[in-house]
Amino acid sequence: MRKQIAAANWKMHLTVGQADELLKRLLSVEWTPGAHQEVVFAAPAPYLHLAMVRVAESGRQGFSVFAQNCYSESSGAYTGETSALMLESMGVSGVILGHSERREYFNETDEVLAKKVDMALHYRLTPLFCCGEPLSVREAGTQNAFVARQIERSLFHLDAALMSRIVIAYEPIWAIGTGKTATSLQAQEMHAFIRSLLDARYGSSVSGHLSILYGGSVKAGNASEIFSRPDVDGGLVGGASLQAGEFEVIMRALK
Repeated sequence: MRKQIAAANWKMHLTVGQADELLKRLLSVEWTPGAHQEVVFAAPAPYLHLAMVRVAESGRQGFSVFAQNCYSESSGAYTGETSALMLESMGVSGVILGHSERREYFNETDEVLAKKVDMALHYRLTPLFCCGEPLSVREAGTQNAFVARQIERSLFHLDAALMSRIVIAYEPIWAIGTGKTATSLQAQEMHAFIRSLLDARYGSSVSGHLSILYGGSVKAGNASEIFSRPDVDGGLVGGASLQAGEFEVIMRALK
């Protein structure tokens, strides 16, 4: 079975005390991820060490720590940036790349993201690669072509072995932080389309094993229905991941 993942993207939220309390509460829940399940804490850079310490102290299996971004170079005079080399040296497991907020606010292009993906893979990090369309594209009915272009330009230079190390998150931009959510059928349709792209390029050995997450206002109340779809392998969760009770329900909703 494909890895089923509940990824908490804290974005730029929480004080260090609030982050510590949230970690302690979630790591003390009476639920253990199965061998095919994983819970990810994508913490802000200042809290990565704290998150790793808390996970290690808990002794819990199936929990890991991801960064929210990395730079496209391994080192240099790039004040304020964090490299994949730095993350790897800390023992961070992976990194979110291509989130719609990074694309919109920081002008990250498909070409820049291809370089970041390469850097993450070089330093043995798992790239959690985000793709998804804005409302105007969805209304025009061209969302498949839009998402295909993002994936092809940023990922299709990879060989099959490297591609198999990617996790993809489909996040319809019109459903992020808006309270709107794609129906479970809409999510399934796009996830199946993405899997068909991977199958055409790499074959079933990659497409059948690569995890594709849904991101876009996943909540305790809709996680179970969304995750039940055959091509949905969990969620990249924003606001609901900041509330221990909400995110616990989401974790438990994994297949």
